Amino acid sequence: MGAAGTHKAATLLPDPERRAITVPIISVDDHLIEPPDLFVGRLPAALQDQAPRVFEEADGTECWIFEENRYPNVGLNAVVGRPQEEWSMDPARFDQMRPGCFDIDERIADMDRAGIWASLCFPSLVSGFCGAVYSRARHPELGLACLRAFNDWHHEVWAGTYPERIIPLQLPYLADVTTAAAEVRHNAARGFKAVSFPEFPAQLGFPSIFSGQWDPFFAACEETDTVVCLHTGASSWAPLPSPDPPFELLPTLFPVNALVASGEWLWSGVPLRFPRLNIALSEGGIGWVPMLMDRADYVLAHSAAGSESHAWPSPMLPSEVLRRNFWYCSIDDPSSVAMRHVIGVDHIMVESDYPHADSSWPDTQRVVTDTWGAIGDHELRSIAAGNAAGLFRHALPSRDDWRPPLP
Repeated sequence: MGAAGTHKAATLLPDPERRAITVPIISVDDHLIEPPDLFVGRLPAALQDQAPRVFEEADGTECWIFEENRYPNVGLNAVVGRPQEEWSMDPARFDQMRPGCFDIDERIADMDRAGIWASLCFPSLVSGFCGAVYSRARHPELGLACLRAFNDWHHEVWAGTYPERIIPLQLPYLADVTTAAAEVRHNAARGFKAVSFPEFPAQLGFPSIFSGQWDPFFAACEETDTVVCLHTGASSWAPLPSPDPPFELLPTLFPVNALVASGEWLWSGVPLRFPRLNIALSEGGIGWVPMLMDRADYVLAHSAAGSESHAWPSPMLPSEVLRRNFWYCSIDDPSSVAMRHVIGVDHIMVESDYPHADSSWPDTQRVVTDTWGAIGDHELRSIAAGNAAGLFRHALPSRDDWRPPLP
């Protein structure tokens, strides 16, 4: 251990008061901070001492170490319950985080405080949003063992402790498509409903979405009704053409990742080869969706007609495929409410993004109802929870006042 007293002091605000529940909410994009004991006892004995571990630096900050690489606890990944003036990108310690970031009992309590019925949680730190760190490990056997350890922990602890409140999300093994497909089938059999996949696998050094090499994986997802979740930033790519942008530009352009990813996946033909495959865009917003639908239809009728690769093998328009196979989620998109029927009310979901800086927690109920509350109760309930419940096959609460007492 290093010099424990040299890190910056952090202010953890008191627990917020419970927010009133207007409708049940299922958040389809939240995050967990991997706890320090996640990998303990979960790898084969011969590999256990090589598992990712938390290390305290000389300055008192903490980081994960895996294969001699350091993965800091980026501050903005876990700022809920902290005063905004203390937010920063500086590495953080676990004792500077609200316990709900990494403790499942505390997470459920925080969901209760915000009126969030159920949550789909992506990793944040050493794993990356889609587990690419393990898939790109120098030692493939170790990488696969770490990936399986994460999925086992998620199944047994994070989702398994409160199965009615957490939607199980697995990480894929990207280094081998045959293994990846087998893992999807194995995990689906034990209750996983979704898999986090890179929106641009080629950016991580894996075959592109256009290569066709992922088809066995997508076949397994379609066969098992496993939703393919594409989280903005999972591929470590951002649309930043200038070498010196301010930080604010990166989160401003998060929706551009989702737009580009949807365009790539649409024209790749994947949703045509696998018509029952469900593709969910995470943290991408919805304002760009009508424009993409209009543009893709127009391109098919005009620019694409002169292309040698023009072979759209479907009577469906591209916009119809985007409404059938793709699902979209919103933190706060008030200007897009008027376009909800163009997008498809039945394919819009919401997120709270706990515990990241973009999070609406603990005011998720207010944000959802302020944005969507004027559209009518049926549509509001569909967007707030019903669509996600259907997509991820997750039960809704039996009544609106589902919230148990806090301890």
